[in-house]
Amino acid sequence: MEFRQMEYVLALAEERHFTRAADLAGISQSGLSSAIRSLEDELGTSLFRRTTRRVEPTAAGLALLPHARAMLDEAAQARDAVVRVSRTVTGSLRVGAEQCLGLVDVAGLLERFHRRYPLVETEFVQSGSHELVESVRAGGLDVAFVATTRHLASVRHVPLGHEPVVLLTSPAHPLAHTDPTWEQLEGQDFVDFGSSWGVRTLNDEAFAAHGVTRRVRCSVNDVHTLLDLVRRGLGIAIVPQHVAAKPQAAELIRHSLHGASVADWTVSAISPRQDRADLPAGMLLELLGESHATAESAVTAGSTGVQEPVTAPEPSPVPARAGDLAQ
Repeated sequence: MEFRQMEYVLALAEERHFTRAADLAGISQSGLSSAIRSLEDELGTSLFRRTTRRVEPTAAGLALLPHARAMLDEAAQARDAVVRVSRTVTGSLRVGAEQCLGLVDVAGLLERFHRRYPLVETEFVQSGSHELVESVRAGGLDVAFVATTRHLASVRHVPLGHEPVVLLTSPAHPLAHTDPTWEQLEGQDFVDFGSSWGVRTLNDEAFAAHGVTRRVRCSVNDVHTLLDLVRRGLGIAIVPQHVAAKPQAAELIRHSLHGASVADWTVSAISPRQDRADLPAGMLLELLGESHATAESAVTAGSTGVQEPVTAPEPSPVPARAGDLAQ
């Protein structure tokens, strides 16, 4: 059993979906499939039950999970221990992030940074992406994790990933079981995030491009509040795909969005251009790079593997069917 295989097992157990697990692990879907099958051959048993829509751990897979987590935790602690005794780092680090980014575990990253550099005083704030970009540009933050592509030319930015946005409705909404067009969204009541959130700008631009007017009846700054308001019928919402997969959205109906004017939701790490690699901010980004390494050798090694039948995100985690929002 190899270290990377344990990462893949945990990613697949968490996502229950080969495409999303591959994105999480930084490997091609075929590479992930090949690595899992190789491990199953080595152990002589199936670790996951595969269907065309979902993947579930078998009893053997569930038995492996705690050991896989322990192996990765011990490896991370070993690396941090070596760095801690070989690189004495002091100073301060100011970090910001938009809530619930999905593509990066900010809390886990800060935990590892603190464990590796315990003498660095770390401050963390949550805010909307546009406010975070301005704070980095003004020198108020050393690193920020944002979900916008606006005004990034003046800062260093490293894209961490992207995903589509989807439309959420309550089961009782008139559009819940139809295939709504953009024109059918004209005048609908919406729940959306505040103006400083990246997804709000993305939504506003998409509606403007399609010439559709909407009413934002509820403006929030919390993901779970948004989902609760949609569930209670106070409006419909457009959110990043991973938000629609949250347990709190299980009762909601998800519709795919189509059209050239619908841009992907993109997450990036940003920092001032004058930042140095030997300062805490540079070291945080270095640690982030370790966590998000693409593992090209693993992709190459798995390129001949058989691809799993699931080649796109499953239509919806909820029982009712999802409609496609046509142009």
